[in-house]
Amino acid sequence: MQWIDKVIDSLKNSGTYFTKMDMGDLVEILIIALLLYYILVWMKTTRAWSLLKGMIVICAFLLLADFCEMTTILWMAQNVLSFAVMALIVVLQPELRNALEQLGKKSLLSTVLPFDTNKKNESAFSEKTINEITKACVEMGKVKTGALIVIEQKVSLKEYERTGIDVDGIVSSQLLINIFEHNTPLHDGAVLIRGNRVVSATCYLPLSDNLGLSKELGTRHRAGVGISEASDSLTIIVSEETGNISVAYEGKLTRNLNAEGLRSQMHRILNKTGEEPKSRRIWKGRSRAKK
Repeated sequence: MQWIDKVIDSLKNSGTYFTKMDMGDLVEILIIALLLYYILVWMKTTRAWSLLKGMIVICAFLLLADFCEMTTILWMAQNVLSFAVMALIVVLQPELRNALEQLGKKSLLSTVLPFDTNKKNESAFSEKTINEITKACVEMGKVKTGALIVIEQKVSLKEYERTGIDVDGIVSSQLLINIFEHNTPLHDGAVLIRGNRVVSATCYLPLSDNLGLSKELGTRHRAGVGISEASDSLTIIVSEETGNISVAYEGKLTRNLNAEGLRSQMHRILNKTGEEPKSRRIWKGRSRAKK
């Protein structure tokens, strides 16, 4: 196999380079290793994982063709390779766009530096709000009233808020039940909650194109998963057909929750324990409680 011999010869000829490795080279190797790791982790949750397995099969076949000296197949593979890269970019365009959006959402600087960028948590949730949402979802589930509730976190949902009708009311079980009541002007679409207030109703959400979702799920569930893929929001779905309660977060759907399960999910995702938040350290060494 000629290409393997070329690789071995190049490694032998570059032996002097490896003997002169410094700290910069080690850092570069570490960065490349981390990039490869995160790329593989990302690919495992997308269609790219299936494509990767297909590419491994193709590479194994090409190795076999090289071993058997199938020159025609190798010539075809060399000429197709340049077009294959462009084809992969086109096929994976939705996944690549979603990956770039997720990268833009991550506050890398705040995770490295000890600055406290959240000077005021205006979207804080109270325990009462969680209880009111849980009560409303359970009551609507009993009578099979469909509901779609989106809880905003760090990523702004202003673009989706503009598609709905302004409500601006304190979250209560009575308000949520009344909004999603059949044959009412606001029942169709999603309700957007920011902090302890219902800010908008009848909002339109993006539908998920995840092929892994069950075929029995309708538009309401796909919209709930879709908005969780596009933001860090927590979405609660009450099925109109079965009355079951589901939660969508980070593109994943957790189904058939009872009252305790729903409350537990909100506590975990919204980081609420029913207690006062502990004071956090900021750059100057003072706690928030002392300010």
